Amino acid sequence: MLFSMPAVDALVCFALYAANRTTTQAYRALLEPFDLTYPQYIALVTLWADGEQTVKSLGEVLQLDSGTLSPMLARMEAAGHVTRSRRTDDERVVTIALTARGAALREELAHVPRCMAAGAGFTDAESARDLIDALHRLTVAMKDLRDHPDTVLASVDAPRPPA
Repeated sequence: MLFSMPAVDALVCFALYAANRTTTQAYRALLEPFDLTYPQYIALVTLWADGEQTVKSLGEVLQLDSGTLSPMLARMEAAGHVTRSRRTDDERVVTIALTARGAALREELAHVPRCMAAGAGFTDAESARDLIDALHRLTVAMKDLRDHPDTVLASVDAPRPPA
């Protein structure tokens, strides 16, 4: 009996989906001992690199809506990783800053990027950079498709659904 590969294995979208799920699971394995989730980790990485942020700017960088971000930041504050404070000049604006504990996690989690690179089989920074660049180009292209589907549909002469 011949075995054929599942049809989804030939789809770019499924390959991306499977890679994303597996990557998130790998991060979970590395971050669980620190009682962190992947979204919390990327929030910390952003704060380590860029410093204090408003909730709005952090949400934009992480591509998370406030309904997802606010409860996550509340959990991070309860864990002692960040502080949330309202600006005195505009109380609608909430600023997120690292605590000493949140800043200390930077050193404790320094192994995570190295583990992910090794697990992905990257032998040098250039191979990782090439993948990151390709994924950024893909993200831009998919945002363009999302925002302007008619342009792409016309470019591939796709049929239009009946009106």
